[in-house]
Amino acid sequence: MLNRKAILKSCVFKAVRSSGSGGQHINKVSTKVEIHFNIEHTLGLSEKQKSTIILKLAHKITKDNTIIVTCQDTRSQKRNKDIAIYKLFQLLERTLKKDKKRIPTKIPKSIKIKRLKSKRINSERKINRRKPDLD
Repeated sequence: MLNRKAILKSCVFKAVRSSGSGGQHINKVSTKVEIHFNIEHTLGLSEKQKSTIILKLAHKITKDNTIIVTCQDTRSQKRNKDIAIYKLFQLLERTLKKDKKRIPTKIPKSIKIKRLKSKRINSERKINRRKPDLD
């Protein structure tokens, strides 16, 4: 479905210093990884796939049609890079997956009869609560 090698070639990887606590090590090592994936300039997707991604992920795309995926889960830059790549492909696959068409089903006759019976019982109950008509 996806040409992973072509997609990875069009990605730009950037290592940045992670935020949060971590002591001396975190202040001098860039372990956070950012992947910048430009949808329009990739050869790994067809035009139809590109338009689908742009349409469905409009809230996650920058103005120049770039998806930015970040990871700072671990202390290792390589593991963060692997996790970020995995996240990118999961996002693309979820976006391009076609949903199953819902087939509407009929309501069974027994359910309809049961519903009408309960409505009749409920209406009789409410009729019996009324004050008697003495005219």
